[in-house]
Amino acid sequence: MNSLLERLGLQEVNSGACVGPGGWLDDVSGPELISYNPTTNEPLARVRQASAADYDRVATAAQDAFKAWRFTPAPKRGLVVRDLGVALRENLEPLGELVTLEMGKIRAEGIGEVQEMIDICDFAVGLSRQLYGLTMHSERLGHRMYEQWHPLGPIGIITAFNFPVAVWSWNSALAAVCGDTMIWKPSPSMPLTAIAVQHIANQVAADYGLNGIFNLAIGTNEDVATRMLQDERLPLISFTGSVKVGRIVAQTVGARLGKTILELGGNNGIIVTPDADLELAIRAIVFGAVGTAGQRCTSTRRIIVHKDIAPELTSRLVKAYATIPIGDPMDAATLMGPLANGRAVEAMEAAVRQAVSDGGEVLTGGGRRTDIGPNFVEPTIIRMPRQTPLVCDETFAPILYVMEYSTLDEAIAIHNAVPQGLSSAIFSNNLMETETFLGHAGSDCGIANVNIGTSGAEIGGAFGGEKDTGGGRESGSDAWKGYMRRQTNTINWSGELPLAQGIEFG
Repeated sequence: MNSLLERLGLQEVNSGACVGPGGWLDDVSGPELISYNPTTNEPLARVRQASAADYDRVATAAQDAFKAWRFTPAPKRGLVVRDLGVALRENLEPLGELVTLEMGKIRAEGIGEVQEMIDICDFAVGLSRQLYGLTMHSERLGHRMYEQWHPLGPIGIITAFNFPVAVWSWNSALAAVCGDTMIWKPSPSMPLTAIAVQHIANQVAADYGLNGIFNLAIGTNEDVATRMLQDERLPLISFTGSVKVGRIVAQTVGARLGKTILELGGNNGIIVTPDADLELAIRAIVFGAVGTAGQRCTSTRRIIVHKDIAPELTSRLVKAYATIPIGDPMDAATLMGPLANGRAVEAMEAAVRQAVSDGGEVLTGGGRRTDIGPNFVEPTIIRMPRQTPLVCDETFAPILYVMEYSTLDEAIAIHNAVPQGLSSAIFSNNLMETETFLGHAGSDCGIANVNIGTSGAEIGGAFGGEKDTGGGRESGSDAWKGYMRRQTNTINWSGELPLAQGIEFG
């Protein structure tokens, strides 16, 4: 473990604030933070957190750096992100293993998360030459209209524990090519991965003589997070986390008329029809529900299955669950690691008790695995007679609720009757069923899939959801527009001054 930390520039005690290369604030004065390994609950290292004054130093540096960075041509900004991707490739395995060590997801998923960072850097490099605007025909003779996009400013990125590095890269790679600088506040349970990434970004920035583009501020909500939300120097806050906190973010930033990108909760369902390929469906369901121990915002939480095939599907799922290796996430044979902490374990146990009280039947799982470690649980399947308030809530744990339906309209109604709207899927080989699911009266989620699960989105498409999920979009497609400001321009080369709408004035 020590060699892994050292390779990534980590120490026994680390500074939690940085302004670009060589800008680690060694005199940070916030409270100390300890990072724990969720597999064993053993401490990994300590971080000296940023105080309110330390945050202000970081924000000022990001603001000052923006004044120059915005004038760097976008393709040249893309070169910096290109080299960030190269540096991440060089650190793929150790950084991925650190994600596993600090977060608890299995090694393959930890390395996959870093690969996602590399992929979004590749995407952003191409994007740096495609920050396009439209041209429009003017109704006035001798006039030309077009729109262009300008850098927005320093942006705040607040990330969650479950994807401690990938979500930062979704935001930072796009923001950087768009001409923005950034301040990153990671989850307090994942400080070491953030510091390791900052070291890598520093190396790249130093090669270009840059400072203040990629910045870090690890601190308490009072000293850092709340100040970011209230800071008028940050025109955009990108927040990933719970719906409850997301509402506070939206209200606080909205009160100063700032912009937000919100990636909040998910309660993702899969409809399985009689025309489904059950072998395909089972594989997708198991990965979606059990992967990352059910701690993805896109984790599969609800199965809505036709009553005619429900017995076979549940029987096969129970058998599949019995074969899932649970244990040390560093072990290549493990498919499910621990939950994040003891609070997550207690929340899962409370949800299982409530489900049974609501008439649910536990088909498999439901308990702890203290024989493995303090935060390990059994992946759980619960058959529910109806969609209760508990099922409509999001429990960040490997609990899968199974409900039956009779008609596709009923299935879609059950599917959409939750507050969240992130990811969704249908398994069917019936064209009419799949097109209905994707149609106007189908899934109300930001992501809707056919014959593929709810989890594992590619970076090429915009990621995000509707309703209580927040409406934000990150990563691919035209999500870059969230990091820029639009400007409409009209040029008059006629020598006359005609008014729009044919207005005559004087």
